[in-house]
Order: sequence, then C-alpha cells, then structure tokens
Amino acid sequence: MGNLLLIAYLDIKESLRSKWFYVYTFVFGGLMGLFFISGITDSVVMGFTGLSRLLLIFMQVTIVILPIFILITTVKSISADRESNILEYMLSFPISLRDYYWGKFLGRFATVFLPVMMALIIGIAWGLYKGGEIPWGMVTLYSLLIFSICTVFLGISFFISTLVKSHDIALGLSFTVWIVLLAFIDVALIGLMMQNRVSDQLIITLAMLNPLETFRIGAITLFDPELTVIGPVAYYLLDTLGHGFLMLYAILYPVVLGALFTLLGYTLFRKKDIL
Repeated sequence: MGNLLLIAYLDIKESLRSKWFYVYTFVFGGLMGLFFISGITDSVVMGFTGLSRLLLIFMQVTIVILPIFILITTVKSISADRESNILEYMLSFPISLRDYYWGKFLGRFATVFLPVMMALIIGIAWGLYKGGEIPWGMVTLYSLLIFSICTVFLGISFFISTLVKSHDIALGLSFTVWIVLLAFIDVALIGLMMQNRVSDQLIITLAMLNPLETFRIGAITLFDPELTVIGPVAYYLLDTLGHGFLMLYAILYPVVLGALFTLLGYTLFRKKDIL
C-alpha cells in the first residue's frame, strides 16, 4: 500500500509540473468565473434560475470538454513512461506491477476529478454568497455523474495506454474513441433511424450503451424529469426503465464499464511485454 500511494503521489506531482493540468484547471475554473461575470446565476431561462441554471450550463460544457481532456492527458500515462524508459527505471526499485499501475490510476484520477469538483464547489459557494437556494439533491447527483464519467474515461485511457507501446498511437486512438462516442450520441444513430435498417429499440439500446449518452441523459433527468427535450424517446425510456432506475443506470453503468476497462488494462499490463 505504501508503494501504491507513493506512485500516486509522484504522478500527482508530475501532473502539477505539466502545463496541461493548469490549462485543464483554468478551463473549468475560468468558465465558472465567466458564468458569474455574465450574470448567468441571476438569469431565468426556461424556468431555471440561480445555481440550477449554472449547473445546466456547466453540464453542457462538461459533456464535451471533460472526456477529451481525460483521454488526451491520461492515455499516454503508461505508454509514455514505457517509451521514455521511465517504466524500466521505476521497476528497478522494489515496486510491483500492481502498485505501479493502480498508483498511476489513483494519481491521475485525483488530477482529473478534483479540478472539476473544485469548480463545482466554487459555484455552490457563490450561490450561498448570493443568498440563493442550493438544490443539494441535484448537486449530489451531478457530482456522482462527474465521478462516473471520470471513471469510465480513465478506464478507457488506461486500457489504450497498456494496449499500445507508442504514445502517439495512443493519442490517435483516444481521439478516435472520443469522435466515435460523440457521433453515436446523435449523428450516426439518426442516420440509422432514417435508413430504417434496424429497429428503434435496438438503436436506443446502442445509444444507452454509450457512456457519453448515459451521462447526457442522467444530467438532463436532473433538470427535466420528463425528458421532454429528447422527444418521443423519453416515453420509451421512462416506461421501460422508470425515472429512478434511469438515474441509477446513468451513474452506475459508466462506473462498471470503467472498472472493466481498467481491470482489462491491468491484465494486459501484467501479461504483455511491458518494456
């Protein structure tokens, strides 16, 4: 356990020395500050006011920016160490493969999750300062959604990082994964529907297997329990799953999927020629 925490600590220190971490923190912290300056918390749009309105905008930003930031900054975590011979140097010490892999995972999780949560906490503090009512239930569920999307994309990143030896290839694969997942939110599925080659139920099932789509549906559910913004599909989802189970699925499915990818990456890391 000591070596695992030491690797996590070293990874956090390495991230703090990298420019990407400050860009990442500035993006979310800066956007939150921009929301305050623009008076978004004082506006009323489609019935949303105060912190609810802020969370709504923050969700729309998160679904686009957070996954690609996690992928491009994490996917080279192990592959870059292997390519630069840092991994060989680290393993020359009495450090097991398990400690190295899970230590890197914990350290990277802290550096991608905490800045987003800090931005959210700043938003809550601002809401309290302005004397607004804090929707604690919504904030809690949204925090869990952020945790789940961080978990799944970290898992995918570590799987890719152990799958390939070159960090350039890893970056290319991560960008491809992001594009494919974004496309299967709307564009590709709409194309399948228009061609009528598969059933609507199958298309909806494929969409709900996309972790980006589950995050999107879960976030929309917080603000619009009837899911009116997604049209007739809402009736199928609510009738089939129900509001409570749909929210639970949006939180747990990405966590389970991320855990599976992380464990698969660990299995490859142990069995492949790591150097």
